[in-house]
Amino acid sequence: MTAVALVTGAAGGMGRAIVRRLAQDGFSVVAVDLGEAPLRALADELAGEGLEIQPRVVDLTSEAQLVELVDGLPPLAALVNSAGLFDERKYFDLGQDDFRRMYELNLIAAATLTQRAAVRMAPGSKVVNIASRAYLGARHHAHYVASKAALVGYTRASAMELAEKGILVNAIAPGLIDTPMLRALTPERMAAQLALQPTGRAGTPEEIAHAVSFLAGPQMGFITGQVLFVDGGKSLGGSGA
Repeated sequence: MTAVALVTGAAGGMGRAIVRRLAQDGFSVVAVDLGEAPLRALADELAGEGLEIQPRVVDLTSEAQLVELVDGLPPLAALVNSAGLFDERKYFDLGQDDFRRMYELNLIAAATLTQRAAVRMAPGSKVVNIASRAYLGARHHAHYVASKAALVGYTRASAMELAEKGILVNAIAPGLIDTPMLRALTPERMAAQLALQPTGRAGTPEEIAHAVSFLAGPQMGFITGQVLFVDGGKSLGGSGA
């Protein structure tokens, strides 16, 4: 039976690359997002490459939809919580609703899926959470930073809780990745961000997908509770931006 992988945020910049890579790796990929048109476009694109996926439109903030999704699938061999919400707000403008909105998608959806899926996951199954280098601290989006720091904490706690079931749980912390969100920056701000990178460039969604492939694949069996930085060295130090 083909191993099943579920990827959330599948229509996003990193999500698309992750779906493609896991399909290439031989997983039967369930690609989850909120928008039907982007999912269909992704499925059609991959079909042209000889890759078949299962697109599913799901509101990740709905517990009922998450439960229905997981319970309607075979036991997962890999769960990739890639969906995430980001926006910038001035620190003193942040209100409780801003924090709730971030936590609902960036933490609670991932936690709900992980707990529901883990009940039926077999030993050797993997959970990979897409966090962010920003969890170390960054300006202009404290609510986002806090939600990603919480996801890292949840990753470590889950690794301990699920060890007795043989399920490995890890996180990836991307830095600057060449996605539509990054390309929306002004040239001046882009230059300032890249100046903080030891590698001098942004990463690609495919580089995140390679990391997911490593952590989610059958060849990896002795890493759990860890955070893999894929950030061009940004986490080595320097000013958080």
